[in-house]
Order: sequence, then C-alpha cells, then structure tokens
Amino acid sequence: MADSSIAQSLAHDEARLVELRRYLDLDRKRERLSALEADMSDASFWNAQERAREVVQEVKVLKNWIEPWDKLQARVASAKELLELLAMEPDESMEADVAAEVAAVREAMDALELRTLLQGKDDFRDAQVEISAGAGGTEAQDWAQMLMRMYTRWAERKGFSVDIIDLSEGEEAGIKGAVLEIKGEYAYGFLRPESGVHRLVRISPFDSQARRHTSFASVFIYPVVNEEINIDIREEDLRIDVYRASGAGGQHVNKTSSAVRITHLPTGIVVASQSERSQFKNKATCMKQLKNKLYQREIEKQAAVKAAMDANKMDVSFGSQIRSYVFQPYTMVNDHRTELKVTDVHKVMDGAIDPFIEAFLKQGASGAAA
Repeated sequence: MADSSIAQSLAHDEARLVELRRYLDLDRKRERLSALEADMSDASFWNAQERAREVVQEVKVLKNWIEPWDKLQARVASAKELLELLAMEPDESMEADVAAEVAAVREAMDALELRTLLQGKDDFRDAQVEISAGAGGTEAQDWAQMLMRMYTRWAERKGFSVDIIDLSEGEEAGIKGAVLEIKGEYAYGFLRPESGVHRLVRISPFDSQARRHTSFASVFIYPVVNEEINIDIREEDLRIDVYRASGAGGQHVNKTSSAVRITHLPTGIVVASQSERSQFKNKATCMKQLKNKLYQREIEKQAAVKAAMDANKMDVSFGSQIRSYVFQPYTMVNDHRTELKVTDVHKVMDGAIDPFIEAFLKQGASGAAA
C-alpha cells in the first residue's frame, strides 16, 4: 500500500495549487489572454506597431503565469492517478517513482510561489549587473572578480545566459569593474536584492605576511530595457570617446580603437563597451546600457523610491555592506538585511545565492502585507 505520507503531501500540494489560483487571479488572466489572442488574430493587428508590441508583451507575461500553473495541475492529477493504482496494486518501485514525482512537484510549486513575489513592473526583464571594486586595492579587485564569477555561476544554475558587456582588468589581479547582461525569465526580479555593497573578510593571498584583510565591492542591478520604451537621448548630450580595448581579445581588438565610452553629460552617467571587434557594435551596446540606466533613473523618480535606492548606494567601505562573506577565522555569509546566515561560504561563491534572494523577497512581501 502506498505510503500515506505521500498522499498527505500530495493533498497539501493540491491545496496550495487552489490557493495559488486564487492569489494569481488566474480566471481573470485567462479571460484577458483570450481577448488579447482574439485581437492578435485580426488582420489589421500589426498596423499599429507600438500597440502590437505592447499586446505581445502582455500575452507573454500572462502565459508565464498560466502555463506553469497548468503544468503543475496536470502533474498533481497524474500523481493522484498513480496513487490510486498503488492503493489497488502495491508496488515498491512505482511507489518510489511517485514519491520522487511528488517531491519534484513540491520543488516546482515552491519556485512558482517565489515568483509570485516578483510583481514589479520590470521584474520580468533581463538584468544588467554592474560590479565595481571598492576600498582594498588588489584584494578588492580580486573580490570583484570573485563576485563576477558568483553571479555567472548563479546564472548557469538557472539556465540563464551571460554576456560580458564591459570588463576593466586590475593592475595585478582581479578586475576594477565589469558589466554583465544576464538573460533569463525574471532575471532582474531575482537579482534586484543583490544591489548594494558586498564585504569580504579573509587572509589575503596577496599579503606576504598572511594577514587578514577586509575588502569591498559594489553591485548594482538594472533592468534591460526593451526597444519599445522611449527614452529620449540627444546627440548633443553625449560625449563619445574611443580607445583601444584591453586584455584578451585578439590582435585586431587590441590594435585598433574599437572600444567605446559614452558620457551622458546631463546626468554624468558613463557607460563603456569593448566586447566587440567593431566600434559601431560597441557604440550600439553602450547606447543600450545608457538607455537601461536612464530608464531606471526615470522609474525611480516616478515611483518616488530614489531616496531608498540612494540609501543602498553608500560608500563602498566599512558600515555600508548589505552582506558579509567571511573566510577566516570561520566561514559564514551573513545578509545584514534579513539576518540570514549560511556557513558554507564556498557553496555560496559557487552561485548558491537563492536563499538570500528568497529571504529578501519574502521579507519585502511581509513588510508590504503589514
């Protein structure tokens, strides 16, 4: 006879599905999706390009909620049928398979529930990750490179893609800074909590006396803005500099002035790209970065949260960190906003940052509810 704990777990998951359906207002979403798909089937739909793009984006967002729920419901129904068969004809092998499927359903439902916390206007977008070394010299530059690897590994774990848009190498080791573009479903929503100062404590491999050092690096996250968003950038507001790319990249990259740096004079925002061989392509990448940053700036104004954002953008030094990563004399990663502590610092540095992201999002949801 099937283990009753499996049946209880499945019943609990079924109840969670019902609650999720209510919370997500899926019936209304289905009605809206049907109406939009009817609009898209009209022969004149693409005549109004801007409106068409808005509809296509809304359809995508609606399906991103409806389809995962439908798949979960189908898996729960299938598992229930298998449990009924087991009740009539006990089979240890099948029972193990059902238990594994119920565990997988639980994991998928946890992921969908976590996504319900990502209801921000831009949470569905790809993310631009800007990393800068702070106080600490070579040690801080090495720390910035470690953080770049951590976010790259996190993205790989999620099945997201990572493009290095800009990279400034350190004199002795590490990097002075980098800009990554992480592409994946809700990448910006998940990475939003990572904005702030990250602090490292360890015995420095660059110190001949093996002393313990404290280093800092800042991480800021921006949404990657789609082309349909209109950000007015005037040519006269831009200062464009070209220079030779640094680091690895081949003979052509290093011997021609293909790298581009653009300064937006009204705001002082500076963006750079040296990832492409073509100066034209690097300029296009810079303009995309600038558009992302200007859009984020405008969103902050409209949402009246600039003060809160500025509170995070403190000096990259003592007392300003959102999270500390301690390698010696003990190992601990401590998020100072949620007080979540993880002892396996090496696992975290290998990209296992989801517990910190989840804790921050849940804390925000609890605060909003209160």
